[in-house]
Amino acid sequence: MNEPAVAMENLSVRYGGTAALTDVNLTVEAGEYLGIIGPNGGGKSTLLKAMLGLVRPSSGSVRIFGQAPRGAYGRIGYVPQFSELDKRFPITLLDVVLTGRLKPGFAAFYRYSASDKAAALSLIEQVGLGELAKRRVSDLSGGEFQKMLIARALAAEPRLLLLDEPTASVDAASREQIYGLLAALNRKMTIVLVTHDLLAVSSQVKRLACLNGALVYHGEPELGEEMVDRLYGCQVDLIAHGVPHRVLKQHTQGGTHDD
Repeated sequence: MNEPAVAMENLSVRYGGTAALTDVNLTVEAGEYLGIIGPNGGGKSTLLKAMLGLVRPSSGSVRIFGQAPRGAYGRIGYVPQFSELDKRFPITLLDVVLTGRLKPGFAAFYRYSASDKAAALSLIEQVGLGELAKRRVSDLSGGEFQKMLIARALAAEPRLLLLDEPTASVDAASREQIYGLLAALNRKMTIVLVTHDLLAVSSQVKRLACLNGALVYHGEPELGEEMVDRLYGCQVDLIAHGVPHRVLKQHTQGGTHDD
């Protein structure tokens, strides 16, 4: 029997006296494409960090393909939020992607092998940046930078790809290219995507998890008004690129909020 890609049981995480996650039970089967939405501060990034083993649960457990997260190193690729990174660092696109080939315990002045460089160049081509391998990251557009981060995550040859708002700082053309790339990648790996982008939720992902400290919903990527009220604590109309999507039903009264 195949182990689920992610199995969380009664997971709680606290930062000091503040609860970030409370009693989360979530299973992501191998091959799924899961979208995670929720309000700011709702614990979405913390959930990804728990999968990566970067935060310690206050209670409960996380298993990645049947192992503790740190034991699953090499099976997980991670694309962090754009805002967490410094584009001014003097390094080329190829150099960044190559760092994804590093293994735990590598020595100082590690020399990449010919196969490492070939793999990195192949991934750069795969994400559509083949002509930019030698470009400095400071000269990349937002979309190019995000594609580079995806290539770096793929360099570890993961079975599970975690992405934290990968389209938050990109233009519409790059957004569509990234979604097309993720759809292709989902044919051979499990994907967990944190997003505020309703286009991704309504037309890309296969399953949806709604998080606001606790898991409010997990199921098909279609929500009704009652569930959205529970998630955001108020009546909202969420609009993706100016067009209402099937993720929400039409509200008949109350205020609106664009996200």
